[in-house]
Amino acid sequence: MKKASLITTAAFGILMVFSSNVNAQKFPALDKSPMDIASYPNDYKDANKTARIIYGRPQLKGRGLEELAPLGKVWRTGANEAPEITFYKDVKFGNTKIKAGSYALFILPDTIDSCTIILNKDLNVWGSYTYDQKNDVARLKTPITQDEESLEAFSMVFTKADKGIILNIGWDKVRIAVPFME
Repeated sequence: MKKASLITTAAFGILMVFSSNVNAQKFPALDKSPMDIASYPNDYKDANKTARIIYGRPQLKGRGLEELAPLGKVWRTGANEAPEITFYKDVKFGNTKIKAGSYALFILPDTIDSCTIILNKDLNVWGSYTYDQKNDVARLKTPITQDEESLEAFSMVFTKADKGIILNIGWDKVRIAVPFME
C-alpha cells in the first residue's frame, strides 16, 4: 500500500511540475493611460454618491493639447474608452433633466475659449470613432479657462457647488468646469 501511495505521489508531483508551465499566464504591461475614478462625495466612506466617472488618464508627453483634442472634432474626454459618467440621482445639465443612469461623456472643443460638453447614451465605446450625435442626451456650451499650472496627466475631480456639483476637468493649462444641478 505504501509503494502505491509513493508512486501516486511521485506521479502527481511530476504532473504538477510539467503542467504549471503549460498554464502559466502572461499579463500585459501597465497601461500607459491608466484608468481612474472620480466621485462625489469624494470621501470613500460616504456611500451616498451623487455621481461617479470612470476615465482614462493620458499624459501630454511633450505633445500639444491641440494635437490630442483638436478644435472642431468630438473628443473622447481622456484616453481609450469614452468616459462613463454615472448619476445615482436625477440631475439637471443646463436646461436638460438627466435621469439617474450611465452616459458617455464627450467634449467638442469649439474655440480656445469654449467647448461643448456632450452626454451620450452610447456606452462601452472606444474613443470617439463611433460617436453618433443622434444618441446625444444633452449638450452644454461651457467656457474654457487657463491656469498657470500645467497638468501632465489628464485629470477630473468633482467639487460641491451652491445647488449641485461641478465636474472639474484639467489638462495642460486648460480648465473646464461642468455644472450638474441637483
